[in-house]
Amino acid sequence: MTNQPPFGVIIPGAGASARMGRPKLLLPWRDTTVIGQLLRQWRELGAAQIAVVHRPDDAPLAAELDRLDFPADDRIENPRPERGMFSSIVCAANWPGWKTEITSWAIALGDQPHLRLATLRQLLAFYAAHAGAICQPEFGGRARHPVILPRAAFAELKNSRAATLKDFLECAPLPRVRCPGTDAGLSLDMDTPEDYQRLHVPI
Repeated sequence: MTNQPPFGVIIPGAGASARMGRPKLLLPWRDTTVIGQLLRQWRELGAAQIAVVHRPDDAPLAAELDRLDFPADDRIENPRPERGMFSSIVCAANWPGWKTEITSWAIALGDQPHLRLATLRQLLAFYAAHAGAICQPEFGGRARHPVILPRAAFAELKNSRAATLKDFLECAPLPRVRCPGTDAGLSLDMDTPEDYQRLHVPI
């Protein structure tokens, strides 16, 4: 992507998908799986590095990542996934494997494979114009996901005592900006089987 500073992507994949009833990232999505769709999107957007945070001994996810030729070196284990999604983000912040040239990180949730590529491109371009600030898309007057964190915010994550990402963002000592969006998918999460049936686009 032209003039886009090198950015990394975190995909938190250590959740139990309790409401879905089966692993969300492994659900079929178009011609691949949800995790396959997320990796495809962010690679096309020019991510310098993508890391997937996983549960210990998650053999099914490991097998799918192998099938997708996702590097083993870019997989981060969350030893205590029961602490929630934010713990996976903190694990990623403390991971020493990030490329040194990366200056910002996008947190790409596993329940948004339906977002338009154009929406994500717009968000990245908006962040490039507001580098140094925490950036989120906005839809319906509310901040949405994915969140993009500059290096300073990412460093603050390492020792954060926040309970959730929302708490962290509200307390972070950095400016926050919102990118106005028109993609209704920004307001939709894929948490239940009904959500999946509604959002899944057949081949």
